Amino acid sequence: MFLRQFVNNNNAAVVEMSRADFLKANLRLILAWPLLGLVLCTVLWTATLLQLEAEKKVAQQQALDSVSSQSKAYSQYLLRTLEQMDQLTLQLKYEWENSRGRLRLDQLKTQGMYALPQFAIVAILDRKGHPVTATAPLQRLRVNERSDFLLRHWRSNSSALRIALGRANAASEVTVPGADESLVHFTRRLEDEDGNFDGVLLVSLHSSYFSEFYNSVNFGKFGMSAMVGEEGELFSTRLGARVLPMQNGQGTPFLDTSFLETESGAMHSGGRIAFSDKQSRYVGWQALKAYPFTAMVGLSDGEMLHPYEETRTIYIGIALAVTVLLLAFAAVATVLSLRLAWRHHQSEGVRNAYRMATEGTSDGFYIIAALRGEDGSILDFEIVDCNEPGAGYFGVRREQLLGMRFQSRAHEPYFRDLIHNYRAAMQSGFSEEEIELPEGNPFKLRWIRRRLVRSGDRLAVTLQDISTAKEHERDLRRLANEDGLTGLPNRYWLQQFLPGALGRAAIAGQMLALLFIDLDGFKDINDTQGHAEGDKVLRAASLRLKAVLRPGDHVVRLGGDEFVVVLNPVEDDSRAEQVAQRIAIAFDEPFYLGSERHKMGASIGISLYPRDGAETEVLLKNADIAMYAVKVAGKGHHRFFQPELFETIRNRRELEQSLVAALEQDQFLVVYQPRVDAMSGQLCSMEALVRWQHPQHGMVPPLEFIPVAESSGLISQLGEVVIEKVCLQMARWQASGLELVPVSINVSARQFGRGDVHQVLASALARHCIDARLIEVEITESAMMDEQNRAVEQLSAIRALGVRLLGDDFGTGYSSLSQLQKFAMDGLKIDRAFTMELGRSEQGEVFVRAILSMAHALGMSVVAEGVETREQLDILRALQCNEVQGYFISRPVPAEQMLALMLQRFLIPLPAPVLSA
Repeated sequence: MFLRQFVNNNNAAVVEMSRADFLKANLRLILAWPLLGLVLCTVLWTATLLQLEAEKKVAQQQALDSVSSQSKAYSQYLLRTLEQMDQLTLQLKYEWENSRGRLRLDQLKTQGMYALPQFAIVAILDRKGHPVTATAPLQRLRVNERSDFLLRHWRSNSSALRIALGRANAASEVTVPGADESLVHFTRRLEDEDGNFDGVLLVSLHSSYFSEFYNSVNFGKFGMSAMVGEEGELFSTRLGARVLPMQNGQGTPFLDTSFLETESGAMHSGGRIAFSDKQSRYVGWQALKAYPFTAMVGLSDGEMLHPYEETRTIYIGIALAVTVLLLAFAAVATVLSLRLAWRHHQSEGVRNAYRMATEGTSDGFYIIAALRGEDGSILDFEIVDCNEPGAGYFGVRREQLLGMRFQSRAHEPYFRDLIHNYRAAMQSGFSEEEIELPEGNPFKLRWIRRRLVRSGDRLAVTLQDISTAKEHERDLRRLANEDGLTGLPNRYWLQQFLPGALGRAAIAGQMLALLFIDLDGFKDINDTQGHAEGDKVLRAASLRLKAVLRPGDHVVRLGGDEFVVVLNPVEDDSRAEQVAQRIAIAFDEPFYLGSERHKMGASIGISLYPRDGAETEVLLKNADIAMYAVKVAGKGHHRFFQPELFETIRNRRELEQSLVAALEQDQFLVVYQPRVDAMSGQLCSMEALVRWQHPQHGMVPPLEFIPVAESSGLISQLGEVVIEKVCLQMARWQASGLELVPVSINVSARQFGRGDVHQVLASALARHCIDARLIEVEITESAMMDEQNRAVEQLSAIRALGVRLLGDDFGTGYSSLSQLQKFAMDGLKIDRAFTMELGRSEQGEVFVRAILSMAHALGMSVVAEGVETREQLDILRALQCNEVQGYFISRPVPAEQMLALMLQRFLIPLPAPVLSA
């Protein structure tokens, strides 16, 4: 009673304070909220505009990166095309000059040569430009005797390829029958036996052929591509869906090419380039190596920046809405602040002994009195006392809360439940529990611990805010379920989530798919670039995976470079296959680490619920088995689980383990297959081939264990064993006084990729005192393609030892004239697939002749593999092949039998004599 009277007396004193004095005293409070609102609006708009500017720069940079990347791809397309024409004209020149004028191009076209639609005409012109033979009627082909290319080839002794523009009209240097569009002429000088000018080889292609790359890449509706010569002439131009006619000279109405002074680059046109459709574009260009051309690609501003413009509209709209809300909030906050300040002044000076005693704690404390009816039943509850922290939980002062009855707020769900809990506590006498409060609760808290103790007809209620502790607990659970590197769910989360997901799928009668993903080539990046760069790749990979999935699907990182995608639900197999294809496409794009570009892929195994299993571990195991089958089959694609895969994978893993034991127990032996001079039949070299003598299974075919050794990484160790055994055997032959011939050793792509082949060779040669000239290294073209600069360095290091280099399986990989020149191989080995066609088809002989012509022109010797018949040998002799190898000469034999062949020297069997009747 005394406290109530004390409070009332103080309130009366406060009321005497004039409102004018109150407003004057609280002027800073009146201005604070409006000023704060203006500051927040200023910060908001500044941040929005800065973010938009940053977004625009990112969009522009992405556009420049995209156009640069596409110009590089276009340049590679043009480079391959020009190299093909370079090889074709070189081969045709060689065949014409060797045929002494008897070659007929119309007959070759009838046989399928030069019949592709891009060839307008292929012709041989004499010294005056008159057609001698052509793929079209000679009487319809007209060449101006004063044409520039005739005069240039007549004046110059160079037989290099020339490329020039041409138009399909009578005023042109060359009039081609049936040509209704622009042409590009490829010409070479022809010479007679004395090296004098003997005419010109002419190959004319439709210029539209050089813009077909546009159809395979998404350039957009207003994209542009152009093939530009060194003087600014346009050899092929594509603008949107239209192929434009060619333009000669600089300053054409199509574009200003003065910016093409650098070999490569990307820029925004900014009005500098006058496109005929008045479109502004991002332009990228890339100079072609070995050819005087520049590939140029342009992408429309509007199409490239469309996502940014949509983002800008959204940002501006959000900023306007937030500005309105901030100003409204400032106005409301000002009114409420004045009202609270007025009430504060009214109640200032009121102190309570109980409040003073409990002020030192942050817990809320309340005394709740039960209000009973005449029958003794509890009708309501009233707050009769509390401390300031308790009142603060309700967002009011203590004086405002005292006397509040709960039935007045029974329409609110929280208070309705609270009345029920208080009734229960009055019966039990005690209650303590942790409660997660719903949204909209009066405490504005997330978690509280509430303790209720009955004392007579009252309840002592203690409230404690445990939101921070619960938040910490939630963070700990999140860390237990989240991968620390990528932020993706981890294996523990998957094991907790999948059983529930499978149960829900079973109830709904739906399918669920697991995609087990392993990154191809990640170990090489980790080994060569370090774990920090590897972590960057994993984070980038996780973003690419999330980008191709639906919102309801999940990406999980199991560990290392292994990921699992959960598709829930899926309608059928095709849905899972579509996602796998999107993932493969996403990983087909290279990863960039600084200035380096790394190519990776993804091997994906798929298992489906309920077809492939009804339990978490079974589905994961089956998806893993399917992924392993992809790895075995060559990586970079996807495969569904099949029951028979289990046995296959188990056998393959057993084979891997047997290979490890075979290396430890020296179960491998080397056999030798001789190579002989095609003309004389004399032994000139031999190839070392590895065989596996298994103690239980006998001789294991190479086709069974070599792919497993490749995929498991054991091939490098096996290659070192072969090098050691070959050098040891040569040392034994040398010690016996035998005249040695070179031995060629195959080096796998993985072994070559390690970069230490020259060190292994140098060590073995020095250890056994073998002359490096007696060793040849056979390397497939695919082994040298991923990092070409690095490959050139390794080949140079091997050659520096004195070891000869042979290109193995030529014609089955990435063969091109420029690659042969770049890698400077000493010789080529024609793949047996081409040798087998000799005597079967004319095309087979054409291919072999082309390879021989190209290799001899570059000063390289040629070995034909797989020679099995006398007919094949006779054809190769007629084509002037240097060496031959195959079953017709000898099968691969052990070192003891090879010794006899080395003593025999001449190994080609003589033809059987013809017996007279």
